[in-house]
Amino acid sequence: MGSSMAEVVKKERPVYRNIGIGQIVSYRLPLAGIVSILHRISGAILFLLLPFALYLFEQSLTSELSFDVLRSIASNWFVKLVILALSWGFLQHFCAGVRHLRMDFNHDAVSKEGGKNSAVVVLVVSLVLTLAVALKLFGAF
Repeated sequence: MGSSMAEVVKKERPVYRNIGIGQIVSYRLPLAGIVSILHRISGAILFLLLPFALYLFEQSLTSELSFDVLRSIASNWFVKLVILALSWGFLQHFCAGVRHLRMDFNHDAVSKEGGKNSAVVVLVVSLVLTLAVALKLFGAF
């Protein structure tokens, strides 16, 4: 009789699946998982582009002529789209980092509902800030 009580009380354990690269597109992740993956991807991209960004910064400070050359390059619409994509990456990474810090200090945010709500906030805030950067970048104000 004791073993049957243990079986009744026993909860279903979660199943963790190893998914392959081909399954990533069709695998349905929760919103918190998507934000977490975007945080990692944006962090890796920002890290890899840091030497290039520092080089451009150094070049812009070299002389007025080099600054004007970089400014004329940045006026191209395609370059503006690249700058906008990098801005989104930075803003998304920043907002998701604040989310992770909040979860470290406020353990109520670690729940399933808290994770979903904070993921929505990260996506909305990062997209609104990116929209503001886009409006500024393309001359709306």
